[in-house]
Formats: sequence, structure tokens, C-alpha cells
Amino acid sequence: MVEWAEVVVVGAGLAGLAAARTLQRAGLHVLVCEAGDDIGGRVRTDVVDGFRLDRGFQVLLPAYPAVREMVDVEELRLQHFTRGVVADGQALAPPWRHRSAARDLLAFGAGRPRDVAALLAMSARDVLASARRLKAGGDSTIAEDLARRGVSARTVDEVMRPFLAGVFLDRPLRTSARAFHLVWRSFLRGGGALPASGMGALPHLLARDLMPGTVRCGVRVTGISGDGVTTDRGEVRAKAVVVAAPEVLLGVPEPDWHAVTTYYYRTSGRPPLRQPTLLTDSGELLVNTAVISAVAPGYAPPGQTLVAASVPERCDTGNELEPHVRTTLAQVYDTSTTDWELVETYAIARALPVMPAGHPLRQPVRLAPGRYVCGDHRDTSSIQGALVSGRRAAAAVLADLHSRP
Repeated sequence: MVEWAEVVVVGAGLAGLAAARTLQRAGLHVLVCEAGDDIGGRVRTDVVDGFRLDRGFQVLLPAYPAVREMVDVEELRLQHFTRGVVADGQALAPPWRHRSAARDLLAFGAGRPRDVAALLAMSARDVLASARRLKAGGDSTIAEDLARRGVSARTVDEVMRPFLAGVFLDRPLRTSARAFHLVWRSFLRGGGALPASGMGALPHLLARDLMPGTVRCGVRVTGISGDGVTTDRGEVRAKAVVVAAPEVLLGVPEPDWHAVTTYYYRTSGRPPLRQPTLLTDSGELLVNTAVISAVAPGYAPPGQTLVAASVPERCDTGNELEPHVRTTLAQVYDTSTTDWELVETYAIARALPVMPAGHPLRQPVRLAPGRYVCGDHRDTSSIQGALVSGRRAAAAVLADLHSRP
């Protein structure tokens, strides 16, 4: 069977959906081919025994500009984390958020005033500066940048590394400092949150405006030719092909990836923590954890508790690390975890593209006439980067098609 579309988008992750949405709003006939059984790519939510489980521990930063521009954030019914983080028992948050944050910061800074001054100066600059300014200038690793700004190795190891390793899945903090400051800016401006029905709500909200039949799941693209694509269901002829699936990159070198393993637990009795706070532990496994049902009650059935724990840079496909994670959680929450039930483990080898120092924050999306690529590996490794890359690819398609006779 041969079909026709003006543009075929390969992959229905955030970047592919952003591209399809932009193209369709411009009046083009678009077909999205998704090999999986649902949309979302790496941003999906499963329901297991009544629990909502995001595929890997994920957090949405509502201050991401592209999120606010492309969806009605109110419809996500965001449930917010506490502004800040508890790292090895140290509670830190922007002091302008609430009185207790200022009090915690004063207690933390009593023994290291220079670190507090350095972090406050950096944070004030990131909040007030434009994104263009944060992108400008030279680059270094996060570790080098923090040291240059006067943050001591002790504070980096006890506070910044545990938190940032969970964000960038990069324990040595070799990630681009420019990318870090852009994310830090959004974190300070809006904190972190979860959609009430799971992170999978974001791609579904993006796809809602697409015409019925635009997205076809369970359709695997097997080849890309000069006049379209071939799939396991037949051939689709098109003027342009946008590849938004990292496994089909049209000759573009595949990015290096950071891995993560997330463990979800069902607990009995009272929740180990009632506050919607992200906790980190800088021990051997560098675990970050949260009582997800304290953040978003809809993630767990009534009367039950869901705890998530993630280990960056590890892909524990055989659950060998799980006993060590359970022991660490007992220390972090100061409670017994022997009766906690493991609901599901997500060992994700390709969780986040690597962004080393010097990483271009914007890479080409136009590869050849009629051939385009998008994904967070073309911008920043984030939800913001995925959405922006999709819009950039769509803009390139529109520019090229409109320039043809």
C-alpha cells in the first residue's frame, strides 16, 4: 500500500510531536510514524497495580519557556515539589521563597559563608540574566565552573553533586556549564513539578491538537528513500521527512548517552516523609529519592504510598543494586525498608544525551534537501531542548517547502 503526506515525522516523542504540531498548524498534511505502542518517547507513564510510574524519575520545570509557549500548563494540573533540595540532611532552597528557606540557608552558611555567598551570587545572576547571556562566552564543565565561582569542594561533594547528578545523570559533573546555568535558571524561577496524572500527560497534551489519524503507533519505519519512507505497513511518499527517533538518525552519529535506574516502591503504614521534597544521598550509589505520592497523590491508589529512588549512571537490568538502594533509603528516611515492596524497576541505558563542556547548544536540523532531524541531542538535553528542536526542524521544513517552485 502506498500513501501520501507532505511531511512524515518519524517518532512521536516530544520533539516529533512539537514538529508535527507546528507543521500542521501551518496547513501541511503530516503523518507521524511511531514504532511504540503509545506516544511520548522517553516521557511516558505506565500504570501498574494502580500506581502511576514514569519511565525513569522525571521532573518538569514549569519555567521552561517552550513548555509555557506550547501547552496550557494549567491543564497539566501540576503538583509541585518543595522549592529546594535536602542533600545529606542539608535543606537548601532559594531564600526568597519562604522564611524557613532563609533560616535553613543561614544555618547551612554558618560554617561556610563563602560557599553561600558564591551560590547566592551565581543564582541571582542566573535568575536575572537573559538566556542569550547565559549561552554566551566560553564553556567549561560544571565542576570547573563551580570551583571558579568559589564553591568549595566540600559543598560541591555534599550538596551540588548529589543534586546535579540526578538532574544531568553525570556524577563527575563534566556536563557543559552553559547548559547547567540554563537549567538552573528555570529551576530557580519555577521549581520542579509533576503533572497530576504523570509525565505522560505532557506529550498527550501536545498531541491533542493534532488532527485525528495524524499519529500512528505500532508503525516502524524500515527505510528512508528519496521520496518518502518505507514502513512495516507499506510505503509513504512525502516531500520531507523529519526524523525524531534517536535510533534512526540518517547518518548523523548517535549521541553518547547517560544511563539511570529508577526503582519504585510501595510502602506500608505511614509515609516515610509527608513533604513533597527531593532528597539526595552522596554515598557510594549517589541516590536521589522522593515520596512521589506526597508530591502528586494521584500517582498512588488511595491510602498507599509510592517512593521513587534513582541511581544515575547505572543500568541495573538485573536488580543487583536494589538491596543496596533499599539500605540507603533506610538511612535517608531513617526507617526500616525491609517490608517495602518493589513495584517496578526501570533500567534506562539511553536516558539523557551527554552534553560535555563545549557541547554546541544548537546543532543543525537540516541534513539534506527534504531531510531533517530533531531531538534534545540537537539542542540541550532537556524537555526544553526537545521541544525547541522540534519547532526548529518544522521551521526549516516550512522555509524549504515555501522556497520551492
